[in-house]
Amino acid sequence: MDEKYDVIVLGTGLKECILSGLLSVDGKKVLHIDRNDYYGGASASLNLNELFRHFRDGEPPAEYGQSRDYSIDLIPKFILADGILVKMLLKTDVVKYLEFNKIGGSFVYKKGKVHKVPATVQEAMATDLMGMLEKRRFKNMLDFISKYDENDASTHNDPSTGGWFSDAKTMDLKTLPMSEFFKKFGVDENTVEYTGHAIALYLNDDYLAQPAHDTLEKIRLYFKSLAKYQQSPFIYPLYGLGELPQAFARLAAIWGGTYMLHTPVDEVVMEDGRFVGIRSGDQVARADFVIGDPSYFPDRVKATGRVVRVICLLDHPVAGTQGRDSVQIIIPQKQVNRKNDIYVTVLSDTHNVVPKGKFVAIVSTAVETDNPAAECTPALRLLEPIVERFENVTETFEPIECDAERVFISNSFDATSHFETTCLDVLDMYRRISGKELDLTDLSKPQPPAEAAPSATSSEDGAPPQ
Repeated sequence: MDEKYDVIVLGTGLKECILSGLLSVDGKKVLHIDRNDYYGGASASLNLNELFRHFRDGEPPAEYGQSRDYSIDLIPKFILADGILVKMLLKTDVVKYLEFNKIGGSFVYKKGKVHKVPATVQEAMATDLMGMLEKRRFKNMLDFISKYDENDASTHNDPSTGGWFSDAKTMDLKTLPMSEFFKKFGVDENTVEYTGHAIALYLNDDYLAQPAHDTLEKIRLYFKSLAKYQQSPFIYPLYGLGELPQAFARLAAIWGGTYMLHTPVDEVVMEDGRFVGIRSGDQVARADFVIGDPSYFPDRVKATGRVVRVICLLDHPVAGTQGRDSVQIIIPQKQVNRKNDIYVTVLSDTHNVVPKGKFVAIVSTAVETDNPAAECTPALRLLEPIVERFENVTETFEPIECDAERVFISNSFDATSHFETTCLDVLDMYRRISGKELDLTDLSKPQPPAEAAPSATSSEDGAPPQ
Protein backbone atom coordinates (compact mmCIF):
# COMPACT_ATOMS: atom_id res chain seq x y z
CA MET A 1 0.00 0.00 0.00
CA ASP A 2 2.92 2.35 0.64
CA GLU A 3 3.31 3.49 -2.95
CA LYS A 4 2.09 6.07 -5.46
CA TYR A 5 -1.10 5.71 -7.50
CA ASP A 6 -2.89 7.88 -10.01
CA VAL A 7 -6.18 7.61 -8.15
CA ILE A 8 -7.48 6.14 -4.91
CA VAL A 9 -11.14 5.11 -4.77
CA LEU A 10 -12.88 4.77 -1.39
CA GLY A 11 -15.94 2.52 -1.14
CA THR A 12 -17.11 -0.19 -3.52
CA GLY A 13 -20.56 1.19 -4.24
CA LEU A 14 -21.77 0.99 -7.83
CA LYS A 15 -20.72 4.54 -8.75
CA GLU A 16 -17.25 4.10 -7.32
CA CYS A 17 -16.76 0.74 -9.05
CA ILE A 18 -17.89 2.10 -12.43
CA LEU A 19 -15.43 4.98 -12.14
CA SER A 20 -12.67 2.66 -10.97
CA GLY A 21 -13.23 0.47 -14.03
CA LEU A 22 -13.41 3.38 -16.49
CA LEU A 23 -10.27 5.02 -15.16
CA SER A 24 -8.37 1.73 -15.16
CA VAL A 25 -9.26 1.25 -18.81
CA ASP A 26 -7.97 4.80 -19.39
CA GLY A 27 -4.59 3.63 -18.12
CA LYS A 28 -4.76 5.02 -14.59
CA LYS A 29 -3.09 3.16 -11.74
CA VAL A 30 -5.99 2.61 -9.32
CA LEU A 31 -6.05 1.61 -5.65
CA HIS A 32 -9.58 0.72 -4.53
CA ILE A 33 -10.28 0.46 -0.78
CA ASP A 34 -13.37 -0.44 1.23
CA ARG A 35 -13.74 -0.52 5.00
CA ASN A 36 -16.23 -3.38 4.62
CA ASP A 37 -15.35 -7.01 3.92
CA TYR A 38 -17.82 -7.16 1.01
CA TYR A 39 -18.44 -5.32 -2.26
CA GLY A 40 -21.29 -2.91 -2.85
CA GLY A 41 -21.32 -0.50 0.09
CA ALA A 42 -24.77 1.08 0.32
CA SER A 43 -25.77 -0.77 -2.88
CA ALA A 44 -24.86 -4.25 -1.65
CA SER A 45 -27.08 -7.33 -1.76
CA LEU A 46 -27.32 -9.37 1.46
CA ASN A 47 -28.02 -13.04 2.07
CA LEU A 48 -30.59 -13.94 4.71
CA ASN A 49 -28.14 -14.18 7.61
CA GLU A 50 -26.58 -10.84 6.69
CA LEU A 51 -30.03 -9.28 6.36
CA PHE A 52 -31.06 -10.30 9.89
CA ARG A 53 -27.72 -9.29 11.39
CA HIS A 54 -27.85 -5.94 9.61
CA PHE A 55 -31.36 -5.04 10.82
CA ARG A 56 -32.06 -7.27 13.84
CA ASP A 57 -28.66 -8.28 15.20
CA GLY A 58 -30.00 -11.85 15.20
CA GLU A 59 -30.48 -15.00 13.13
CA PRO A 60 -33.38 -15.85 10.78
CA PRO A 61 -35.93 -18.57 11.57
CA ALA A 62 -34.93 -21.98 10.20
CA GLU A 63 -38.17 -22.31 8.22
CA TYR A 64 -37.08 -19.49 5.89
CA GLY A 65 -34.64 -21.86 4.21
CA GLN A 66 -30.99 -21.57 3.24
CA SER A 67 -29.39 -18.17 3.74
CA ARG A 68 -27.50 -18.42 0.43
CA ASP A 69 -30.79 -18.65 -1.49
CA TYR A 70 -31.47 -15.00 -0.66
CA SER A 71 -29.86 -11.92 -2.19
CA ILE A 72 -31.68 -8.85 -0.92
CA ASP A 73 -30.83 -5.39 -2.23
CA LEU A 74 -30.33 -2.57 0.25
CA ILE A 75 -31.19 -0.03 -2.48
CA PRO A 76 -33.96 -1.23 -4.82
CA LYS A 77 -33.72 -0.15 -8.45
CA PHE A 78 -34.44 -1.61 -11.88
CA ILE A 79 -32.42 -1.06 -15.06
CA LEU A 80 -34.03 0.60 -18.08
CA ALA A 81 -33.28 -1.75 -20.96
CA ASP A 82 -32.12 1.08 -23.25
CA GLY A 83 -30.76 3.30 -20.49
CA ILE A 84 -27.32 4.69 -19.71
CA LEU A 85 -26.28 1.80 -17.47
CA VAL A 86 -26.86 -0.74 -20.24
CA LYS A 87 -24.71 1.36 -22.57
CA MET A 88 -21.96 1.45 -19.91
CA LEU A 89 -22.16 -2.32 -19.50
CA LEU A 90 -21.86 -2.81 -23.26
CA LYS A 91 -19.09 -0.25 -23.79
CA THR A 92 -16.89 -1.77 -21.07
CA ASP A 93 -17.88 -5.37 -21.93
CA VAL A 94 -18.76 -5.83 -18.26
CA VAL A 95 -22.02 -7.33 -19.48
CA LYS A 96 -20.14 -10.62 -20.05
CA TYR A 97 -19.82 -11.07 -16.27
CA LEU A 98 -23.56 -10.78 -15.68
CA GLU A 99 -26.85 -12.44 -16.53
CA PHE A 100 -30.15 -10.59 -16.71
CA ASN A 101 -33.84 -11.32 -16.76
CA LYS A 102 -36.69 -9.03 -17.70
CA ILE A 103 -39.14 -7.62 -15.18
CA GLY A 104 -42.61 -9.05 -15.64
CA GLY A 105 -44.61 -5.84 -15.70
CA SER A 106 -45.06 -2.26 -14.59
CA PHE A 107 -48.14 -1.19 -12.63
CA VAL A 108 -49.56 2.09 -11.41
CA TYR A 109 -51.84 2.81 -8.46
CA LYS A 110 -55.05 4.73 -9.13
CA LYS A 111 -58.04 5.24 -6.83
CA GLY A 112 -57.13 2.38 -4.52
CA LYS A 113 -56.40 -0.17 -7.25
CA VAL A 114 -53.32 -1.39 -9.10
CA HIS A 115 -53.49 -1.11 -12.89
CA LYS A 116 -51.16 -2.57 -15.52
CA VAL A 117 -49.20 0.06 -17.44
CA PRO A 118 -49.97 -0.96 -21.04
CA ALA A 119 -47.07 -2.62 -22.85
CA THR A 120 -48.86 -3.44 -26.12
CA VAL A 121 -51.45 -1.80 -28.38
CA GLN A 122 -53.99 -4.37 -27.23
CA GLU A 123 -53.37 -3.54 -23.57
CA ALA A 124 -53.58 0.17 -24.34
CA MET A 125 -56.98 -0.27 -25.96
CA ALA A 126 -58.28 -2.39 -23.08
CA THR A 127 -56.94 -0.38 -20.14
CA ASP A 128 -59.36 1.52 -17.91
CA LEU A 129 -56.69 4.03 -16.91
CA MET A 130 -58.36 6.48 -19.32
CA GLY A 131 -61.53 6.75 -21.41
CA MET A 132 -61.75 6.26 -25.18
CA LEU A 133 -61.67 9.97 -26.09
CA GLU A 134 -58.75 10.54 -23.77
CA LYS A 135 -56.92 7.57 -25.28
CA ARG A 136 -57.16 9.30 -28.67
CA ARG A 137 -55.68 12.53 -27.31
CA PHE A 138 -52.98 10.55 -25.54
CA LYS A 139 -52.16 8.65 -28.75
CA ASN A 140 -51.89 11.92 -30.68
CA MET A 141 -49.42 13.21 -28.12
CA LEU A 142 -47.33 10.04 -28.22
CA ASP A 143 -47.33 10.08 -32.03
CA PHE A 144 -45.99 13.61 -31.99
CA ILE A 145 -43.31 12.72 -29.41
CA SER A 146 -42.17 9.69 -31.41
CA LYS A 147 -41.73 11.76 -34.59
CA TYR A 148 -40.39 15.01 -33.13
CA ASP A 149 -36.84 15.96 -34.12
CA GLU A 150 -35.61 19.33 -32.91
CA ASN A 151 -33.41 19.59 -36.02
CA ASP A 152 -36.19 18.74 -38.46
CA ALA A 153 -38.81 21.50 -38.84
CA SER A 154 -41.16 19.12 -40.68
CA THR A 155 -41.73 17.27 -37.40
CA HIS A 156 -42.73 20.46 -35.56
CA ASN A 157 -46.14 20.51 -37.21
CA ASP A 158 -48.76 18.04 -35.99
CA PRO A 159 -51.98 18.12 -38.08
CA SER A 160 -53.98 16.37 -35.37
CA THR A 161 -53.51 19.36 -33.07
CA GLY A 162 -54.12 22.07 -35.62
CA GLY A 163 -50.47 22.54 -36.52
CA TRP A 164 -49.64 24.36 -33.31
CA PHE A 165 -45.91 23.97 -33.95
CA SER A 166 -46.09 25.85 -37.25
CA ASP A 167 -44.39 28.72 -35.39
CA ALA A 168 -41.54 26.42 -34.36
CA LYS A 169 -39.15 29.31 -33.86
CA THR A 170 -41.18 30.51 -30.88
CA MET A 171 -42.34 27.06 -29.73
CA ASP A 172 -38.98 25.83 -28.51
CA LEU A 173 -39.33 22.63 -26.47
CA LYS A 174 -36.12 23.56 -24.65
CA THR A 175 -37.95 26.52 -23.15
CA LEU A 176 -41.64 25.54 -23.30
CA PRO A 177 -42.72 24.19 -19.86
CA MET A 178 -44.03 20.63 -19.87
CA SER A 179 -47.29 21.84 -18.34
CA GLU A 180 -47.89 23.94 -21.48
CA PHE A 181 -46.98 21.02 -23.72
CA PHE A 182 -49.70 18.91 -22.10
CA LYS A 183 -52.22 21.74 -22.58
CA LYS A 184 -51.47 21.90 -26.30
CA PHE A 185 -52.76 18.34 -26.66
CA GLY A 186 -55.72 18.84 -24.34
CA VAL A 187 -54.97 15.83 -22.13
CA ASP A 188 -56.60 15.73 -18.71
CA GLU A 189 -54.97 15.70 -15.25
CA ASN A 190 -55.20 11.92 -15.03
CA THR A 191 -53.18 11.54 -18.26
CA VAL A 192 -50.67 14.15 -17.09
CA GLU A 193 -50.13 12.17 -13.88
CA TYR A 194 -49.89 8.87 -15.72
CA THR A 195 -47.43 10.21 -18.32
CA GLY A 196 -45.20 12.04 -15.87
CA HIS A 197 -45.00 9.35 -13.21
CA ALA A 198 -45.65 5.95 -14.83
CA ILE A 199 -43.81 6.63 -18.11
CA ALA A 200 -41.35 9.51 -17.61
CA LEU A 201 -40.77 8.10 -14.09
CA TYR A 202 -40.54 11.41 -12.25
CA LEU A 203 -40.56 11.37 -8.46
CA ASN A 204 -42.75 14.46 -8.15
CA ASP A 205 -44.37 17.22 -10.22
CA ASP A 206 -41.39 19.58 -10.35
CA TYR A 207 -40.88 18.57 -13.99
CA LEU A 208 -44.05 20.40 -15.07
CA ALA A 209 -42.27 23.74 -14.75
CA GLN A 210 -39.18 22.47 -16.56
CA PRO A 211 -38.55 22.41 -20.35
CA ALA A 212 -40.68 19.88 -22.22
CA HIS A 213 -37.65 18.61 -24.15
CA ASP A 214 -36.29 16.77 -21.09
CA THR A 215 -39.55 14.94 -20.43
CA LEU A 216 -39.94 13.98 -24.08
CA GLU A 217 -36.51 12.35 -23.94
CA LYS A 218 -37.55 10.37 -20.85
CA ILE A 219 -40.76 9.23 -22.55
CA ARG A 220 -38.77 8.11 -25.61
CA LEU A 221 -36.35 6.22 -23.36
CA TYR A 222 -39.24 4.42 -21.68
CA PHE A 223 -40.72 3.21 -24.98
CA LYS A 224 -37.34 2.30 -26.47
CA SER A 225 -36.69 0.22 -23.37
CA LEU A 226 -40.17 -1.31 -23.51
CA ALA A 227 -39.59 -2.34 -27.12
CA LYS A 228 -36.63 -4.52 -26.07
CA TYR A 229 -38.60 -7.12 -24.09
CA GLN A 230 -42.28 -6.07 -24.41
CA GLN A 231 -43.54 -6.93 -20.90
CA SER A 232 -41.89 -3.95 -19.20
CA PRO A 233 -39.04 -1.51 -19.87
CA PHE A 234 -36.91 -2.98 -17.08
CA ILE A 235 -34.29 -5.70 -16.66
CA TYR A 236 -32.54 -6.94 -13.53
CA PRO A 237 -29.31 -8.91 -12.90
CA LEU A 238 -29.59 -12.45 -11.59
CA TYR A 239 -28.47 -12.75 -7.95
CA GLY A 240 -29.15 -9.11 -7.14
CA LEU A 241 -27.85 -5.62 -7.76
CA GLY A 242 -24.75 -6.39 -5.72
CA GLU A 243 -23.47 -8.19 -8.81
CA LEU A 244 -23.11 -4.85 -10.63
CA PRO A 245 -20.32 -3.28 -8.54
CA GLN A 246 -18.51 -6.62 -8.43
CA ALA A 247 -18.60 -6.82 -12.23
CA PHE A 248 -17.13 -3.34 -12.66
CA ALA A 249 -14.55 -4.14 -9.97
CA ARG A 250 -13.50 -7.14 -12.03
CA LEU A 251 -13.02 -4.82 -15.01
CA ALA A 252 -10.68 -2.60 -12.98
CA ALA A 253 -8.75 -5.61 -11.66
CA ILE A 254 -8.23 -6.99 -15.16
CA TRP A 255 -6.75 -3.63 -16.14
CA GLY A 256 -4.31 -3.68 -13.23
CA GLY A 257 -6.37 -2.18 -10.41
CA THR A 258 -5.55 -3.13 -6.81
CA TYR A 259 -8.36 -3.95 -4.38
CA MET A 260 -8.20 -3.91 -0.57
CA LEU A 261 -11.33 -4.87 1.36
CA HIS A 262 -11.78 -4.70 5.14
CA THR A 263 -9.27 -1.84 5.20
CA PRO A 264 -10.00 1.13 7.47
CA VAL A 265 -9.42 4.65 6.20
CA ASP A 266 -8.06 6.55 9.20
CA GLU A 267 -7.22 9.81 7.49
CA VAL A 268 -7.59 11.61 4.19
CA VAL A 269 -4.20 13.28 3.95
CA MET A 270 -4.18 16.89 2.70
CA GLU A 271 -1.21 19.16 2.01
CA ASP A 272 -1.58 22.86 1.16
CA GLY A 273 -5.32 22.40 0.79
CA ARG A 274 -5.08 19.54 -1.72
CA PHE A 275 -5.45 15.79 -1.47
CA VAL A 276 -2.21 13.81 -1.48
CA GLY A 277 -3.12 10.42 -0.01
CA ILE A 278 -4.91 8.29 2.56
CA ARG A 279 -3.66 6.70 5.75
CA SER A 280 -4.69 3.28 7.03
CA GLY A 281 -2.96 2.44 10.30
CA ASP A 282 0.72 3.23 9.81
CA GLN A 283 0.56 2.89 6.02
CA VAL A 284 0.06 5.80 3.61
CA ALA A 285 -0.89 5.49 -0.06
CA ARG A 286 -0.40 8.60 -2.17
CA ALA A 287 -2.27 9.59 -5.32
CA ASP A 288 -3.10 12.53 -7.55
CA PHE A 289 -6.77 12.53 -6.57
CA VAL A 290 -9.38 10.59 -4.61
CA ILE A 291 -12.92 9.40 -5.38
CA GLY A 292 -15.37 8.19 -2.78
CA ASP A 293 -18.91 7.98 -1.47
CA PRO A 294 -20.17 10.55 1.08
CA SER A 295 -19.54 8.27 4.08
CA TYR A 296 -15.78 8.73 3.68
CA PHE A 297 -16.00 12.55 3.63
CA PRO A 298 -18.44 13.68 6.35
CA ASP A 299 -16.94 17.18 6.46
CA ARG A 300 -17.21 17.72 2.71
CA VAL A 301 -20.88 16.89 2.12
CA LYS A 302 -24.24 18.40 2.97
CA ALA A 303 -27.54 16.65 3.71
CA THR A 304 -30.21 16.79 1.00
CA GLY A 305 -32.98 14.71 2.58
CA ARG A 306 -33.88 11.20 3.67
CA VAL A 307 -35.13 8.06 1.95
CA VAL A 308 -37.16 5.35 3.68
CA ARG A 309 -37.00 1.77 2.40
CA VAL A 310 -38.99 -1.17 3.76
CA ILE A 311 -37.87 -4.65 2.75
CA CYS A 312 -40.73 -7.18 2.88
CA LEU A 313 -40.50 -10.95 2.55
CA LEU A 314 -43.66 -12.49 1.07
CA ASP A 315 -44.92 -15.96 0.27
CA HIS A 316 -47.33 -14.85 -2.48
CA PRO A 317 -47.40 -12.64 -5.59
CA VAL A 318 -48.78 -9.15 -5.04
CA ALA A 319 -52.55 -8.90 -5.42
CA GLY A 320 -53.67 -7.14 -8.59
CA THR A 321 -50.47 -7.87 -10.54
CA GLN A 322 -51.91 -10.84 -12.44
CA GLY A 323 -49.68 -13.29 -10.55
CA ARG A 324 -46.50 -11.96 -12.19
CA ASP A 325 -43.17 -13.03 -10.75
CA SER A 326 -41.64 -9.55 -10.85
CA VAL A 327 -43.15 -6.08 -11.08
CA GLN A 328 -42.74 -2.42 -10.40
CA ILE A 329 -45.64 -0.59 -8.77
CA ILE A 330 -45.75 3.20 -8.82
CA ILE A 331 -48.00 5.08 -6.41
CA PRO A 332 -48.20 8.64 -7.79
CA GLN A 333 -47.94 11.35 -5.17
CA LYS A 334 -51.40 12.86 -5.60
CA GLN A 335 -53.11 9.47 -5.25
CA VAL A 336 -52.09 9.41 -1.58
CA ASN A 337 -51.78 13.15 -0.85
CA ARG A 338 -48.00 13.28 -0.94
CA LYS A 339 -45.30 15.38 -2.59
CA ASN A 340 -43.28 12.38 -3.83
CA ASP A 341 -44.17 9.04 -5.41
CA ILE A 342 -43.91 5.73 -3.59
CA TYR A 343 -42.21 2.85 -5.42
CA VAL A 344 -42.50 -0.89 -4.95
CA THR A 345 -40.10 -3.37 -6.55
CA VAL A 346 -41.11 -7.03 -6.44
CA LEU A 347 -38.81 -9.95 -7.30
CA SER A 348 -38.95 -13.74 -7.01
CA ASP A 349 -36.90 -16.87 -7.60
CA THR A 350 -36.86 -16.16 -11.36
CA HIS A 351 -34.13 -13.60 -10.56
CA ASN A 352 -32.36 -15.91 -8.06
CA VAL A 353 -32.86 -13.57 -5.10
CA VAL A 354 -35.23 -15.72 -2.97
CA PRO A 355 -36.14 -19.42 -2.77
CA LYS A 356 -38.87 -20.83 -4.98
CA GLY A 357 -42.32 -19.77 -3.78
CA LYS A 358 -40.98 -16.67 -2.00
CA PHE A 359 -41.01 -13.02 -3.04
CA VAL A 360 -39.18 -9.92 -1.88
CA ALA A 361 -40.90 -6.55 -2.19
CA ILE A 362 -39.12 -3.31 -1.33
CA VAL A 363 -41.03 -0.08 -0.74
CA SER A 364 -39.16 3.21 -1.06
CA THR A 365 -39.91 6.91 -1.06
CA ALA A 366 -38.47 10.27 -0.12
CA VAL A 367 -39.22 11.09 3.53
CA GLU A 368 -41.67 13.94 4.11
CA THR A 369 -42.66 13.60 7.80
CA ASP A 370 -41.32 12.59 11.20
CA ASN A 371 -42.84 9.12 10.77
CA PRO A 372 -41.17 7.66 7.66
CA ALA A 373 -42.49 4.11 8.08
CA ALA A 374 -46.07 5.38 8.15
CA GLU A 375 -45.49 7.10 4.81
CA CYS A 376 -45.10 3.66 3.25
CA THR A 377 -48.51 2.45 4.50
CA PRO A 378 -50.35 2.71 1.14
CA ALA A 379 -47.74 0.44 -0.45
CA LEU A 380 -47.50 -1.95 2.48
CA ARG A 381 -51.26 -2.55 2.35
CA LEU A 382 -50.86 -3.76 -1.23
CA LEU A 383 -48.35 -6.38 -0.07
CA GLU A 384 -50.29 -7.97 2.79
CA PRO A 385 -49.90 -10.47 4.30
CA ILE A 386 -46.22 -9.73 4.95
CA VAL A 387 -44.06 -12.52 6.40
CA GLU A 388 -41.21 -10.29 7.55
CA ARG A 389 -40.32 -6.62 7.18
CA PHE A 390 -37.19 -4.56 7.74
CA GLU A 391 -37.27 -0.77 7.86
CA ASN A 392 -34.37 1.48 6.98
CA VAL A 393 -34.15 5.28 6.82
CA THR A 394 -31.01 6.79 5.32
CA GLU A 395 -29.86 10.35 4.90
CA THR A 396 -28.89 11.49 1.43
CA PHE A 397 -25.91 13.76 0.78
CA GLU A 398 -24.29 15.72 -2.00
CA PRO A 399 -20.73 17.02 -2.05
CA ILE A 400 -19.72 20.55 -1.21
CA GLU A 401 -17.60 21.88 -4.06
CA CYS A 402 -14.17 20.33 -3.53
CA ASP A 403 -12.84 19.55 -7.02
CA ALA A 404 -10.04 22.08 -6.44
CA GLU A 405 -8.86 19.89 -3.55
CA ARG A 406 -8.68 16.96 -5.99
CA VAL A 407 -11.47 15.29 -4.00
CA PHE A 408 -14.40 13.88 -6.02
CA ILE A 409 -17.43 12.68 -4.05
CA SER A 410 -20.52 10.95 -5.43
CA ASN A 411 -24.09 11.83 -4.54
CA SER A 412 -26.08 9.44 -2.36
CA PHE A 413 -28.50 7.11 -4.12
CA ASP A 414 -31.83 8.87 -4.50
CA ALA A 415 -35.37 7.51 -4.24
CA THR A 416 -35.89 6.98 -7.99
CA SER A 417 -36.79 3.50 -9.18
CA HIS A 418 -34.06 3.22 -11.84
CA PHE A 419 -30.36 3.97 -12.44
CA GLU A 420 -30.53 6.97 -14.79
CA THR A 421 -29.71 9.62 -12.14
CA THR A 422 -27.01 7.30 -10.77
CA CYS A 423 -25.36 7.12 -14.19
CA LEU A 424 -25.69 10.85 -14.83
CA ASP A 425 -23.71 11.42 -11.62
CA VAL A 426 -21.06 8.97 -12.82
CA LEU A 427 -20.84 10.68 -16.23
CA ASP A 428 -20.49 14.09 -14.59
CA MET A 429 -17.76 12.87 -12.23
CA TYR A 430 -15.90 11.17 -15.07
CA ARG A 431 -15.93 14.39 -17.10
CA ARG A 432 -14.66 16.48 -14.19
CA ILE A 433 -11.93 13.96 -13.34
CA SER A 434 -10.72 13.07 -16.84
CA GLY A 435 -11.49 16.32 -18.64
CA LYS A 436 -13.44 14.48 -21.36
CA GLU A 437 -16.91 13.14 -21.99
CA LEU A 438 -17.50 9.39 -21.89
CA ASP A 439 -18.54 8.43 -25.42
CA LEU A 440 -21.41 5.96 -25.11
CA THR A 441 -22.05 5.93 -28.87
CA ASP A 442 -18.83 3.98 -29.47
CA LEU A 443 -19.51 0.53 -28.03
CA SER A 444 -16.30 -1.11 -29.25
CA LYS A 445 -14.90 -3.37 -26.54
CA PRO A 446 -11.73 -2.34 -24.66
CA GLN A 447 -8.82 -4.77 -25.03
CA PRO A 448 -6.59 -4.99 -21.93
CA PRO A 449 -2.86 -4.77 -22.70
CA ALA A 450 -0.92 -8.04 -22.57
CA GLU A 451 1.30 -6.70 -19.80
CA ALA A 452 -1.64 -5.86 -17.53
CA ALA A 453 -1.08 -7.49 -14.18
CA PRO A 454 -4.32 -7.43 -12.17
CA SER A 455 -4.02 -7.56 -8.43
CA ALA A 456 -6.59 -7.69 -5.67
CA THR A 457 -6.59 -8.81 -2.10
CA SER A 458 -10.01 -10.42 -2.48
CA SER A 459 -9.03 -13.36 -4.67
CA GLU A 460 -5.98 -15.16 -5.95
CA ASP A 461 -6.36 -14.13 -9.60
CA GLY A 462 -6.86 -10.46 -8.78
CA ALA A 463 -10.54 -10.33 -9.71
CA PRO A 464 -13.37 -9.95 -7.23
CA PRO A 465 -15.42 -13.10 -6.61
CA GLN A 466 -18.45 -13.68 -8.78
